[in-house]
Amino acid sequence: MASYLFDSFDYDAATGAIDADNDTFYALLTTSSYTPDRAHSKRNQITNEVSGTGYTAGGMAVPVTVTKDTTLHRTTVTFGTATWAALTLTAVRYLVYYKRRGGASSADELVGFVDFSTDRSFAGDSLSVSQSVARFQK
Repeated sequence: MASYLFDSFDYDAATGAIDADNDTFYALLTTSSYTPDRAHSKRNQITNEVSGTGYTAGGMAVPVTVTKDTTLHRTTVTFGTATWAALTLTAVRYLVYYKRRGGASSADELVGFVDFSTDRSFAGDSLSVSQSVARFQK
């Protein structure tokens, strides 16, 4: 699995649009029909979200931890595990992390995405994803 940050994430974090310590973050799943573009910046640019048993549109909340490392001079923001139990879905390809504001999807800032490298199908199975770490060098 490969993971990437959207280009807007560093800017949003630096300007305060994203506060990793206090904001609410979600993870959603898309099909392979979504074409990832690091230039995307808002959730309304994410297309082809999956639909099926065990999955709610918009995804699920994920925990976030922020740690400061004064030895390596960086701050690490870790987006925690998203777990769906008993999924029945076909063609799951990407997981997208975003800041959820609770209103229009055009207001939700994107963080990053995970590429599963191939379509995955689920027939009552669970899915857990814990891969997404952003590091800011001082």
